[in-house]
Amino acid sequence: MKAVLRASRLLTVTLLAVAPVCTAPTTTAVTPPPVDDSRLPAAGPPAPSRPTAQHDDCAVASASDSIPPAATSNPGQLAGVDLSTVWALTRGAGQTVAVIDTGVARHRRLPHLVPGGDYVSTRDGASDCDGHGTIVAGIIGAAPDAGDTPDAADSAKSFTGIAPDVTILGIRQSSNKFRAVDEPVGSGFGDVETLAAAIRTAADLGATVINISSVACLSADADLDDRALGAALAYAVDVKNVVVVTAAGNVGGVGQCPGQNPPDRVGWDDVNVVVSPAWYDDYVLTVGSVGRDGAGSEFSLAGPWVDVAASGENIVSLAPAADGLVDAMPDGSPLSGTSYAAPVVSAIAALVRARAPELTPRQVMARIEDTARHPADGWNPAVGSGMVDALGAVSDPASTARRRNAVTPMETATPTPVAEQMPRSTAVRGAAICFALTAGVVAVSAAMGRLRRRDDTVPGD
Repeated sequence: MKAVLRASRLLTVTLLAVAPVCTAPTTTAVTPPPVDDSRLPAAGPPAPSRPTAQHDDCAVASASDSIPPAATSNPGQLAGVDLSTVWALTRGAGQTVAVIDTGVARHRRLPHLVPGGDYVSTRDGASDCDGHGTIVAGIIGAAPDAGDTPDAADSAKSFTGIAPDVTILGIRQSSNKFRAVDEPVGSGFGDVETLAAAIRTAADLGATVINISSVACLSADADLDDRALGAALAYAVDVKNVVVVTAAGNVGGVGQCPGQNPPDRVGWDDVNVVVSPAWYDDYVLTVGSVGRDGAGSEFSLAGPWVDVAASGENIVSLAPAADGLVDAMPDGSPLSGTSYAAPVVSAIAALVRARAPELTPRQVMARIEDTARHPADGWNPAVGSGMVDALGAVSDPASTARRRNAVTPMETATPTPVAEQMPRSTAVRGAAICFALTAGVVAVSAAMGRLRRRDDTVPGD
């Protein structure tokens, strides 16, 4: 991995959080607000809600003249994924995966990139000043490049996304490099309102899968009005037939989630921290992070809404500004985070939809959960139903049943700590909340509202 190009100034994008510090809350039972269809954002062309201006240089990375095949053939996100066998069934053709993030830069390995719009500036969504969205898109749909390996015909040996034939719909919803012109001391732009609008836009533009790797994370006893987001999720799933995948969120650093939820308890009564959009559990597939050994990543936020897990450690993906690859932060630490586990599952969802287009969004979600490598003790709030199994998910139901009977449950080894990278804090509009971001993903801010009690709990598997 270390032979892969390192960014000289990659991902200066950091985490948005309110100052000064978020403290761990007391335990309380919560639930998202009921979905209110009247809060659905109006249809319309993407645009910033207020005038914005760029206040910092875009992330850049140095190009590499050559990348050894060994460094690109087995990146962390492909742990447990047998691409050659999966691709014999499908490579995702005919599917459109919307990456709602910091934008997606044009890159030679993203030949199927389509601009979807910009809620940060006046561009089209196919630019990425922060770098994060391009990394996410590369995990999903990067195409092999003939220069990666001496044997160009063996595309499985060159760096690639998991579903290289999908169309990537790039939507810029947030950025740390821009801010509203009427907030000259602020940093960053994007909130739950723009996220809701971006979800509607992606659904209206024909996305079959939506990936969300930026989350709002706050104490369970705080207030959050994200009803527009709930309405947009319901619209995408129930009206537009879209599978929505989101990151679970991270803990362990300034600007991330204000604490961890109990990893050994399953009820909504037990949570200390809530995360949106993950807590809209009926509408999203929430992804935690594991390492190559299947053990949960220490930084991955647990919760009753966690559905599955995927490898989110030691990531290799696309450099945002050099047409090359990156595998590390500027300080040399590996790319890791739940925001990089989520696109693994988004890619698998696209493969399932290509293979079985008759399945509804909830049926796709159920298949991915059912075919995961279950923890030995069943579902748990750290990894949900377990590490995803791409081949099991895309196989036919009879084959899936046979594979599940033969699969050894996930190991429950003690996770190796992997810290999130480069958190920072700044002031944002709205409630005093903290934002859980993943190795540079830009968080969303939120306005005040009400958290309602949920009486039911999520059972173990």
